Amino acid sequence: MEGLGGDGGAASPVNQFWHDVWRQYQYFLDKTTPHAVYRWIGSVFIVLIYVLRVYYREGFYIVSYGVGIYLLNLLIGFLSPLVDPEMEVSDGGPLLPTKGSDEFKPFIRRLPEFKFWYSFTKAFCIAFVMTFFPVFDVPVFWPILLCYWIVLFVLTMRRQIAHMIKFKYIPFNIGKQRYGGKKSSASSSGSRGD
Repeated sequence: MEGLGGDGGAASPVNQFWHDVWRQYQYFLDKTTPHAVYRWIGSVFIVLIYVLRVYYREGFYIVSYGVGIYLLNLLIGFLSPLVDPEMEVSDGGPLLPTKGSDEFKPFIRRLPEFKFWYSFTKAFCIAFVMTFFPVFDVPVFWPILLCYWIVLFVLTMRRQIAHMIKFKYIPFNIGKQRYGGKKSSASSSGSRGD
């Protein structure tokens, strides 16, 4: 019974091959982490290839709609804070700073940029592969899907922006806001000498 499900023996060559392929893939993925601009340029290139494929095939609109809904979900995660101030209120009040005297806390996303990029790119790669299988080419009237997606996008973004305004956070780290204490006194003292 020791051979069942145990790891007592040597790994099969097939398992070892896939393990090595996965490690190599992870190695290259880790190497791309600090190069955000180049990663996004590559992703835009993949999106262009997908768009050209859908345009020339004149189909797979339902796949594109599915990708659009998935990307909208990713965007919401990317723009949302890790801890929603509406759901979790600490003893001292909201967790995000609301006044200039509050301690600066950088915006921590629910979905980090790297995972957002990875999921974004993976979605378009999977959608591209799906365009080679006619079973996914469901005939639909694409203008209706496009209008429905635009309405969904506008309503979702309006709700997200209202949430940002209500809890006074910006989903981009621009550093701590500086208030003109010393700069204004230095410029006023320079004007007195004239």
